[in-house]
Amino acid sequence: MKYVKPESLHAASVLLSEEPGTTRILAGGTDVLVQLRSEVVEPDLIVDLKHLEGFGDITSEDGGFRIGAGVPSAEMYEHKALHAAWPGVIEGAELIGSTQIQGRCTMVGNLCNGSPAGDSVPGMVAAGAVVRVHGPDGERDVPVEEIPTGPGKTSLAKGEFITSIFLPARPERSGDAYLRFIPRTEMDIAVSSAAANLELDTDGTVTSARVAVGAVAPTVRLVEEAGTALVGSKLDDTAIANMMAAVEAACSPIDDKRGTVEFRTKTAGVLAKRAAHIAYERAGGSK
Repeated sequence: MKYVKPESLHAASVLLSEEPGTTRILAGGTDVLVQLRSEVVEPDLIVDLKHLEGFGDITSEDGGFRIGAGVPSAEMYEHKALHAAWPGVIEGAELIGSTQIQGRCTMVGNLCNGSPAGDSVPGMVAAGAVVRVHGPDGERDVPVEEIPTGPGKTSLAKGEFITSIFLPARPERSGDAYLRFIPRTEMDIAVSSAAANLELDTDGTVTSARVAVGAVAPTVRLVEEAGTALVGSKLDDTAIANMMAAVEAACSPIDDKRGTVEFRTKTAGVLAKRAAHIAYERAGGSK
């Protein structure tokens, strides 16, 4: 196994694209190191990127925030402006692992792990977050929801890796929220989860809505019909019922010891309802 600490993004992409064997990227390391210790994977090449410029930075950009791929969840939680603007995104990020893990884990690692139950992913999808991908052919920007393609799989081509996440500017009357269901009180994987991101008019009417669900399909899903159901409403019972129906229709979970298809589907709708109400209140709406 080779360990390399390249001096540039280009050098990193060349290393990853030219390696014929199995590769892994080291940024936070909370997934990769566990995989190594448990012998789930034996990579031929590990490329350490966490030292590269911008990987550990949170910067303002176009009214929003660019978060480097190496920024740990704990640092995001302590960033007052980011936390105030995107509390739902932070809620998901701070659920990744224990307090110790929070000091190293990253949202990019959580995303690229490819788990449908990744806690940070629904919030990013609901937020309309975009990742910047670097590869042998240069850079490209990709919506977060287009990165996972299935459990443990992503759309990244050989030699490509994510360098940052961009969270867009926040309209004044807007809010987001993330919720999950777990069997225990902490340190567990979501059985189902949901995130909502709403924008309101001055009278409290929803003008834009994005709803995403996790752990109930092969990938985290943006449920466009659920968002559409809320637009033009003040979260009245009919709008919420239509939103929940859209969420349940989008679910295609598995049966396992942690939850049945019926249970996961039902709880996804309930969590989406609760997340929408929290996001509405955060946006300045009132019932």
